[in-house]
Amino acid sequence: MTTIEAVILGLVQGVTEFLPISSTAHLRLVPAVAGWDDPGAAFTAVLQLGTLAAVIAFFLRDLLRMLRSALRALQRRDERPDTDARHLLYLIIGTIPIGIAGILLRHAVEGAFRSLWVVASALIVVALLLAWVERRRHDQPGRTLDAIDLRDAVLIGCAQALALVPGVSRSGITLLAAMALGIRRDAAARFSFLLSVPAVAAAGLFELPKILKSHDIGGVPLAVGLIVAALSGYASIAWLLKFLRTRSTMPFVIYRVILGLVIIAMLVSGRLG
Repeated sequence: MTTIEAVILGLVQGVTEFLPISSTAHLRLVPAVAGWDDPGAAFTAVLQLGTLAAVIAFFLRDLLRMLRSALRALQRRDERPDTDARHLLYLIIGTIPIGIAGILLRHAVEGAFRSLWVVASALIVVALLLAWVERRRHDQPGRTLDAIDLRDAVLIGCAQALALVPGVSRSGITLLAAMALGIRRDAAARFSFLLSVPAVAAAGLFELPKILKSHDIGGVPLAVGLIVAALSGYASIAWLLKFLRTRSTMPFVIYRVILGLVIIAMLVSGRLG
C-alpha cells in the first residue's frame, strides 16, 4: 500500500465512519473502483483506531465524567448510581452483542460479507428502514440522552452487531435503532458515537498485530492513514451533531440508495468484479 492510498483511505474512513452511510462499504468500494487491492477487514478494523481517537478526543469530558461517576458508585454501593455511571454501564452492556457476533461470524466478516453484492444490498435495505423510521417520527422531539435506559442500550447494542456486514453502517444502524425507540436524533447520534468506543477499540487492537506483521502495509502508510482518519473523523462528528439538531437523515437515505443502485449497475455491467 502506498502513502497516497493510505491518505485517501484514511480520509474515507474518517468522513464516513460517523455518517450513516457505511465506512466499510466505502473502504471496500474505493479500492475496487481505483483498481487497488482490497485492504481487507483487518486493515479496516485497524484504521478505525484513528476514528476511535477522534471519538475519545471529542467526548473526552463526557467519558471522564462517566468514569468518575462509576468509580464513585463502586465506593458508595448503598447509593443509587447517577446518570453518568449508568450510561457507562449501558455502553459496556451494549457492546456485548457485537463482541459475540464478531467472534461467531469472523470468517464471514473477512470473506463472504465483503462481496459488493452484499454491500449494495445492505446500503439500500438500511436506507429504506431509516426512511421508514423518519416518516414514522413525524418530526417528534423524542427523548434526550439522559432518558436512555438499559432496554434501549441492549436493543441498540443488538442493532450494532448488524454493522459487521459492510454496507449496514455502525452509526447508521444504531442511529436507526435509537430513533425507532423514540430517542431524539442528536441524542441518538451521541449515544451511537459513545457506543463505538469499546467495540472499535477491541476490534482494532485485536487485528493490529496481524497488520503490523503484514508485508503489504508498511508502518508509514498505516500511521499516515490513522492520523488522517483521526483528524477527518473529529470534523465529521462535529458536523453531524450540528446537522442532526435541525435536519433529518433523509439526505443520507437518498445517498445510500443511489450508491447501492450504482454499485449494482456496475456489477451487472462488469465494471466491478
